[in-house]
Amino acid sequence: MALTGRAALLTALGSIPVGILDPGWTGILAVNGPLALACACDFALAAPVRRLVLSRSGDTSTRLGETADVTLTITNPTGRPLRADVRDAWPPSSWQPGSEVEASRHRVTVPAGERRRLTTRLRPTRRGDRQADRVTVRSYGPLGLFSRQGSHRVPWSVRVLPPFTSRKHLPSKLARLRELDGRTSVLIRGEGTEFDSLREYIPGDDTRSIDWRATARHSAVAVRTWRPERDRHILLVLDTGRTSAGRVGDAPRLDASMDAALLLAALASRAGDRVALLAYDRRVRALVQGRSAGDVLPSLVDAMATLEPELVETDARGLTATAVRTAPRRSLVVLFTTLDAAPVEQGLLPALPQLTKRHTVLVASVADPHIARMAAARGTTEAVYEAAAAAQAENERERTAEQLRRHGVTVVDATPEKLAPAVADAYLALKAAGRL
Repeated sequence: MALTGRAALLTALGSIPVGILDPGWTGILAVNGPLALACACDFALAAPVRRLVLSRSGDTSTRLGETADVTLTITNPTGRPLRADVRDAWPPSSWQPGSEVEASRHRVTVPAGERRRLTTRLRPTRRGDRQADRVTVRSYGPLGLFSRQGSHRVPWSVRVLPPFTSRKHLPSKLARLRELDGRTSVLIRGEGTEFDSLREYIPGDDTRSIDWRATARHSAVAVRTWRPERDRHILLVLDTGRTSAGRVGDAPRLDASMDAALLLAALASRAGDRVALLAYDRRVRALVQGRSAGDVLPSLVDAMATLEPELVETDARGLTATAVRTAPRRSLVVLFTTLDAAPVEQGLLPALPQLTKRHTVLVASVADPHIARMAAARGTTEAVYEAAAAAQAENERERTAEQLRRHGVTVVDATPEKLAPAVADAYLALKAAGRL
């Protein structure tokens, strides 16, 4: 229970004539006695908070940067009308900074025996699960002098999914895939591709593609056509160790890696390949495998939603051993990790032969665009020193990438905005070359 501002105002106004006309106990009782009686009546007429019935409905998931509407239904089973202020509490990251008060507070009137619905609009600023906190109801009497207050636990969870900003690149990559697949251009012949069909020989065709057995059965010369391989296995490996927590711009490196993994998964599933996901640092944080082409992307997005960088050093041997167990058949293993010299030379390189022996390996790393800006800076002594430090950092990353290439690894090192299309291009290039 609590006094309202209206009661405090009436008390202050009543103290003026008391102080002027009768500054004693009699005057105080003359003013505050009726006010206290009015407050008691107001409190008695206010709808009890504990007997209210609250329930939720609405969205259970949303993408980062988008909104989610959660409906709170308040049922008033009492015989008194409910006049109340309602605070629907959620974690601070459920709203944009500065908008929490307006979004979480509602004023509602519920007649006796009826119900009303309130909509709380969330706009989360972080991935993961957002759990609803308490719903606090302050019920006022008809005079607005006194109030009852209480809280209810009304469980609800909204899962905030990765934004998948690289989706805009998918149409152009699919167009390139269709060219490889022969739907918009002539089917090609190349090492490692799969047989597609027979067609009649056209002058200029490679004579090595002639199928002599089929030619003997028909009156015309027949040649084989080929298409890029299908039904290949792709394992996306997210390194969730401490290096993935480094922030590039406004987001950690892990977020850029996840965005690139989603674009590659969408492209590969359209190409007829099977996609799996492994998130690992010192233990498995997420594992998605065995999903159909239509279900793989939603499954990956849902698994990535709760992933956060762990402030531990990644166990490279454990990561490679788990990747080998997860991908028993020959696969394309796409490892999203760092190109920093120490973690690669001391951790990944000694364990890399275990992967490259059985699989095609692609390492994708997020580069910091600030380093490129530093390398181009000139004009002051401080800028020159910064440029020298940036050039040294870039040379170290290139040296580390070259060490990986000597082991037969394809390396993609790009800024967050360019990483996703660069990884997709590398996948298409491997597919066109028949290396998957």
